[in-house]
Amino acid sequence: MVISTEDSIERNFRITNNNAIDMHVGKRVRLRRTLLGMSQEQLGTELNITFQQVQKYERGANRISASRLWDIGQILDVPISYFFDDMSQDTMKSSPRRIGRGGEVINQHGDQMRDPMARRETLELVRTYYTIEKPIVRKRISEMVKSIATTLSDE
Repeated sequence: MVISTEDSIERNFRITNNNAIDMHVGKRVRLRRTLLGMSQEQLGTELNITFQQVQKYERGANRISASRLWDIGQILDVPISYFFDDMSQDTMKSSPRRIGRGGEVINQHGDQMRDPMARRETLELVRTYYTIEKPIVRKRISEMVKSIATTLSDE
């Protein structure tokens, strides 16, 4: 099979720019940072980088090196595995190794909008939820929200 230069460039672009795995890791960085109430600027200061670089990491535009990911995990108080949790099978299929061999590539552009965990509303709700100090009250609120959601989905 002959691969044109254009095909090769397109495949390499998908490997290095906004790869689904890099985007997933970036979303997880953003999720944890936001849950902790930390700004991009604060994380950048801790890492000795600009907040713009943090933005690029969170969008998946720039890859996070292993040592930098380790530092981020230490700052955000999570193990490295946290950044890979909840990864879909489609995202796993988007590894650079698989793309380089012509493996299946998912549509990466609509992904973030469908992910409710990437929404600001969700992050604010979770952060506010954990400001409630009494565990029993949090549990009751959680049960109430689940009950309302179940009732609305049955309509």
